[in-house]
Amino acid sequence: MKLKNVLSAAALFTTSVLALSSCSKEKEAVAPIQEIGVSKAVISQIKEMGLTTDGIQRVEGGYLVEGDIVITDENLATKPEYSLLRVGDQEQYRTSNLVSVGSGRTITVAVSTTLPSAYVTATDEAIRRYNAQSLLIKFQRVSSGTYNILMTKAPDGSSYLASAGFPSGGNPFNKVQVNSDAMGTANASTYIATVLAHEMGHCIGFRHTDYMDRSYSCGGAFSNEGASTVGAIHIPGTPTTASAGSWMLACVGSGQNRPFTSSDVTALSYVY
Repeated sequence: MKLKNVLSAAALFTTSVLALSSCSKEKEAVAPIQEIGVSKAVISQIKEMGLTTDGIQRVEGGYLVEGDIVITDENLATKPEYSLLRVGDQEQYRTSNLVSVGSGRTITVAVSTTLPSAYVTATDEAIRRYNAQSLLIKFQRVSSGTYNILMTKAPDGSSYLASAGFPSGGNPFNKVQVNSDAMGTANASTYIATVLAHEMGHCIGFRHTDYMDRSYSCGGAFSNEGASTVGAIHIPGTPTTASAGSWMLACVGSGQNRPFTSSDVTALSYVY
């Protein structure tokens, strides 16, 4: 996530570009406004998915949008599901792609040795938060063998703090890239766990809670991540007013802890 000064976030913060060291509040990315190397066709496809293309970047594996979301070529090749979008304030949203869980499914998570040991602690706490909700989807950290999601170090010089993508083919997005150089190792079971839980939320299909106006958590001017009829489906039973403290808000304050709120639990329970 990235620091909030005049920034935005899940992990996009589409306005001013501030150095990580100069920011006072974290958001999921510190991405410059950049569309170099991104074709008009790709930009059009991403807009049709209901995602903003302001500040879009070509990254390894796809395109980084909204500060921390990776849209893969596979995502672009899949015809989106057209569903009515409820336009409100800060409701809970999911994507049209979810993880197939059937009567129950365990998603395995591995932590790369490229990350400091504090990120194992943070991953365990993020997993604990999900598993405490008694959902059909559960998480388990593995230290060897196969895995569904890999927590790994972001490439050197990355302009975001963490990034992930959305599910495809009924499976979670398989990677969370973490800028551990920028995030450090302090507050592993609170702040870092909050960031990782947020990115895991994207991996299983959740969008930002303040989708309709990122300025709620990021500050600055009104910023809509992209009104469309696809890509952001309202979750019934979640609030139609600002949802303070949600784990899926676009921006998080440096060092801040955001365990699941009651509306977060409602959203998780409805979807999974």
